[in-house]
Amino acid sequence: MSQDSQHGKWTISSSDDDDDEVLPPSGTTMSKSHRVSDSSHCSNSHPAPKLEPATASVEVKPEPAPVSSLLIGSEARQLAAVNQLNPVKYESSPSLAGKRKKDVSDGSGWALSDSDDDNDDDAANGKSVSKVPKRQPPSPKAKKPKVENERPPSPHGRFYYIDEPEDFFESSVPCLNDTYRFYLNKVTGLDRKHNSGALHIRDILSPLFGTLKESVQFNYCFDIAWMVQQYPPEFRDLPVLIVHGDKREAKARLVQQAQPYPQVRFCQAKLDIAFGTHHTKMMLLWYEEGFRVIILTSNLIRADWYQKTQGMWMSPLFPRLPKGSSATAGESPTFFKRDMLEYLASYRAPELEEWIQRIKEHDLSETRVYLVGSTPGRYVGADMERWGHLRLRKLLYDHADPIPGEERWPVVGQFSSIGSMGLDKTKWLAAEFQRTLTTLGKNSLRPDPPVHLVYPSVDDVRTSLEGYPAGGSLPYSIQTAQKQLWLHSYFHRWKANSTGRTHAMPHIKTYLRASPDFTQLAWIVITSANLSKAAWGALEKNNTQVMVRSYELGVLYLPSAFNMKTFPVHKNPFPASSSSSGFPVPFDLPPTHYSSKDQPWIWNIPYNQAPDTHGNIWVPS
Repeated sequence: MSQDSQHGKWTISSSDDDDDEVLPPSGTTMSKSHRVSDSSHCSNSHPAPKLEPATASVEVKPEPAPVSSLLIGSEARQLAAVNQLNPVKYESSPSLAGKRKKDVSDGSGWALSDSDDDNDDDAANGKSVSKVPKRQPPSPKAKKPKVENERPPSPHGRFYYIDEPEDFFESSVPCLNDTYRFYLNKVTGLDRKHNSGALHIRDILSPLFGTLKESVQFNYCFDIAWMVQQYPPEFRDLPVLIVHGDKREAKARLVQQAQPYPQVRFCQAKLDIAFGTHHTKMMLLWYEEGFRVIILTSNLIRADWYQKTQGMWMSPLFPRLPKGSSATAGESPTFFKRDMLEYLASYRAPELEEWIQRIKEHDLSETRVYLVGSTPGRYVGADMERWGHLRLRKLLYDHADPIPGEERWPVVGQFSSIGSMGLDKTKWLAAEFQRTLTTLGKNSLRPDPPVHLVYPSVDDVRTSLEGYPAGGSLPYSIQTAQKQLWLHSYFHRWKANSTGRTHAMPHIKTYLRASPDFTQLAWIVITSANLSKAAWGALEKNNTQVMVRSYELGVLYLPSAFNMKTFPVHKNPFPASSSSSGFPVPFDLPPTHYSSKDQPWIWNIPYNQAPDTHGNIWVPS
């Protein structure tokens, strides 16, 4: 089957026939139901939403989001920005009841708005399936309500919605003896103890970590002006290379953002398979003292560093090798240096050549994590194990140790977005992907352990720090959800009481294998990859070929690299303690299964039956 697009003519293989998770060309509008994996597809591909005159039921928050936030991101992100700028109060919900016109036939309680009547084929042609709400702030003459009357009492405290406090940017230096070098981000509105040991982007770029000379920022979504301001003043004019996947109009807008900043240069990632994305999130930092790699889950926009749960792996400071060192010098037991060089080479980008050479000149031998990357392409033979979930399977086969009774060790996947899994679980999830996640060493055992998928429910989003707008970063669409109702039996609530992150919705993505009592880990991955075939790859042609659409990057922690049999689970990771051998899992184990009343968050249907923590409702059309 062939289709035409701005990328030219392309062919859909048999594995794609039931797959609606493809993206439109950059600069094209498409419903999130047809976007692949990210909770923040931030290609700036949508125009600013049109606004209509307000009704008396619409009020304005005293501290509106910047206008630029209406232009950055996916349709779901833009909708969240509009809802924050012009919230619809809960009291107005009766007048909006007509928005919920069409009940889902399965009786799940979901509803479709008018815009959802469009055929899915419209999305393949670049037409919008769901529209951003059309609302207008009240007349400038209208008196703004006082802050204390603007929102109902919040369970998170009076000031959880305000801007960062003065001490929020106080730099933190993690203990140099930290075992795992895994950190969460700082979250505004949490108790100070739940930010202990956490990092903000300003901490990462602080001179406390090194005297910066130059840097590279790999990401999907960029706010260039905001990003530049996160560098300390003494580093703000140093060269920065932006690695992105935007094309055409989106690329032009990104370049326009950087016009005031001559130190910013660009490298466009080659997306050889139509509708792939550059979703990798990584920093390369070159110092006078050495070199550092940060692999993380945050986009380079303020919202991702404010009230969401994010994670990152921060490498040690890699020293420069002596001149004349061999080509294999500075390698780690996990072959991190070799794999990083291979990943960078996959871009085939002249702009990265100098960075490849710099990495070759540094000693990465202290690294104890394995690199798990995805790059776009169709791979056969030995190349099938280079990228995506088959890369993870190969690492688990070669380096993980078998565990007695492993058939009872459950798999947990946690993510912020969901692609199309197929008509039933055997199409991908319970077939090739589960086989990867259950691989442990070179034994022939093919267990069928429990699989728990952690994804926020509607109530998780409603009661979060951001309220319903947090759902803009959780773009699971009604069109995709209706096609895979079987998937929802796997779902578990987002709960993170031990870390204090329960009310900060996740943009982090983690996959792990745990003991039956959830006190031990066989392995854990921190990655940019959501639950998506586009991100992890899918087998084709009778399992003789694997197709990967997108760039992704993460790190795998294996106990053998830390001289352990398993990782103990650190149930109370704050304040952070380098003396603990436990891994700081960012959510509570065991996971809590959805109750009969719980529903997964769906971004493009209305929620007007109960107010969020700001007293507002969610009206997507």
